[in-house]
Amino acid sequence: MNKPPRQPARRSATSVQLLVQLGVDHSLSAERCLAGTGLNGQTLADPDAEVGSEQELQLIRNLVGALGHLPGLGVQAGMRYHLNTYGIWGFALLSSPSFRSAASIGLRFVDLTYAFTRIYLEERDGQALLFLDDSALPGDLRRFIVERDAAAIMNIHRDLTNRPLALDRASFRLGAPDDSAAYDDWFGVAPEFEAATNCLVFPSRVLDLPLPGADPQVVRHCEDQCQKLLTKRRVRTGLAGRIRNRLLAKPAYLASMESLAGELNTTSRTLRRRLEEQGTSFRQLQDEVREVLAEELLATGLSLEEIAARLGYGEASNFSHAFKRWKGVSPQHYRRQ
Repeated sequence: MNKPPRQPARRSATSVQLLVQLGVDHSLSAERCLAGTGLNGQTLADPDAEVGSEQELQLIRNLVGALGHLPGLGVQAGMRYHLNTYGIWGFALLSSPSFRSAASIGLRFVDLTYAFTRIYLEERDGQALLFLDDSALPGDLRRFIVERDAAAIMNIHRDLTNRPLALDRASFRLGAPDDSAAYDDWFGVAPEFEAATNCLVFPSRVLDLPLPGADPQVVRHCEDQCQKLLTKRRVRTGLAGRIRNRLLAKPAYLASMESLAGELNTTSRTLRRRLEEQGTSFRQLQDEVREVLAEELLATGLSLEEIAARLGYGEASNFSHAFKRWKGVSPQHYRRQ
């Protein structure tokens, strides 16, 4: 089974509340939905509660185990995610001057959403391609999560513009379902299944349409709050925090797991196991540190080749690909912002 996708340690419990309600609407008890998550009704009743991403993954696993036979279950879930469920992130998008600006902010702070796919945007020949990378998802949850995240994107556009997103095409790496009616209805096109990528395609001109709720002052405030919230949620504690801080302390030398294990008087095998117990891995911590350092280095005059070398990438193209996974945009685009 694949490792869980990289996510901040904490996230709003709103998504858990929506997923439990989905289960209840299909005659499951809340207790069955929450089995093995360590969550309870008190969590569901608290509007300010936060949960771990692994707890939400367990809840999804419970839903898939009980209701996975229902076609388009993830699409049903995604329909429930409206902008007001995302807190300050949703307000930032609503206050943006255009869909392009909203997409830029949304992808920059995508870790404040409930997505488990890694989402990024490209433009080619007059078309915008929104990719949902599912390569890090647990195999048993892939269909539900891809369906949910894609359907939620459609909902976000509808909430922003008061009209559905008119797709040119949609493709999914998923196997074709027995009944694709839920897909056809929600995405407005008959998707291609068993494709090479998960991708929603629409005309690039849609990105430049003005949004009715544009407010420059509000959007600047929301961006600032998004950054503070993201920083707070990314704080690591315990062994994971010590290793992350150690990696950040010596940015010119990203130590290997073996060398860090030696510094901690343990073995790499034990270190790997202890990090897994904290819901992370050495590679995830390396990625987090590289992401932080990349943001700082892009604010300097260094070339992409120099930044790639400093972060331990053999080629600038490898760095660009990793950065797009982290931020949803290329390093050149991020630097211009």
